[in-house]
Amino acid sequence: MPIMPLRPVLESCIKNGYAQGAYNVNSVHQIKAAIEIHEILRSPLIIQGADFANGFMGGRCDFLNSTLEDKARGAKRVVDAVKKYGENSPIPIVIHLDHGKDFDSVKVAIDAGYTSVMIDGSHLDFEKNVALTKKVVDYAHERGVTVEGELGVLAGVEDNVFSAESTYTNPLKVVEFFKRTGVDSLAISYGTMHGANKGKNVKLRKEIAIASMENLRHEGIIGALVSHGSSTVPKYIVDEVNKYGGDIKNAGGISVDEIKKVIPCGIAKINVDTDIRLAVTRNIREYFYNNPEKREVEYLQEIYQILTEKPSGFDPRGYLTPIMETMTSGEIPSDDVKTIVELMERGVKEILGSLTVHFGSVGYSPKIEKVTLEDMKARYLK
Repeated sequence: MPIMPLRPVLESCIKNGYAQGAYNVNSVHQIKAAIEIHEILRSPLIIQGADFANGFMGGRCDFLNSTLEDKARGAKRVVDAVKKYGENSPIPIVIHLDHGKDFDSVKVAIDAGYTSVMIDGSHLDFEKNVALTKKVVDYAHERGVTVEGELGVLAGVEDNVFSAESTYTNPLKVVEFFKRTGVDSLAISYGTMHGANKGKNVKLRKEIAIASMENLRHEGIIGALVSHGSSTVPKYIVDEVNKYGGDIKNAGGISVDEIKKVIPCGIAKINVDTDIRLAVTRNIREYFYNNPEKREVEYLQEIYQILTEKPSGFDPRGYLTPIMETMTSGEIPSDDVKTIVELMERGVKEILGSLTVHFGSVGYSPKIEKVTLEDMKARYLK
């Protein structure tokens, strides 16, 4: 099945009443692991490379200062990795840009081969958000690429996305946004948050999703709603990270039960990042804890030192820079680095496997319409 645009996958979610997980990756081997677990579950896959994750994949350790050249190089590496491990895969695979910062960042992702993009204009006023999103839609749809916008502001921190407070999405504005921009999907703010500290016993404002979908249906618009900041932040993983030398405090996510309640309300795509970071970090900390002799070997010594100096850190991009070449190209220079890669892959599979089951997309791979970018381009022209 080809690497394909996101729209047909979302249409299947809407039609059949399940949600598709969208998983952020930051290395070649995370992409490999994501494809392998989805093939086992016969589920479609949405690989997400965030805007600054592309910068990291471009070789930029200080990825928050990534240039367009860094992002272009990284986006190409993401696409190349997906093709290497998934071009002949039996499952549909979407390569999606998460939180595109501006038009130029979105353009370099599309030009590199991304089949779906998100432009985040939520920090702008409504009119400027519409204008920016419409500009991206015009460029993307001419190439068959799916577009996700955002309306409303999520609190929390994720790469370049930061807000101290949430601004809930106004369902009355959703239809207008779809009509004026032509987006395929829309990220809404309804109680989720970016990061690992979402609060305790979070209750999602599912009435916002319900009202938004009812308004879209009333106007005959087929559009999908997206849930950002939806990591579950499993307590058992946080506890284990801390057991093995970490210091993560006040962590809390969106419960799986709470997320499952909003899927029938129109949430078709659910973004997850933090859970993956935590599981990978737990695995690597556990390895050093149980194998102290590995703290002094080549490559691993530097990784262990960073983990020790920053016990509250759990983003692998922060402590795996000593094996940057492995992260960005997939090349493995030693058996010890191979072990770290395997631990990373296991963490990815642990999270993606369990959440894919919860979100309900298991077994839907053969049911997705096979649509190429050229097919989608023709549809958009109509």
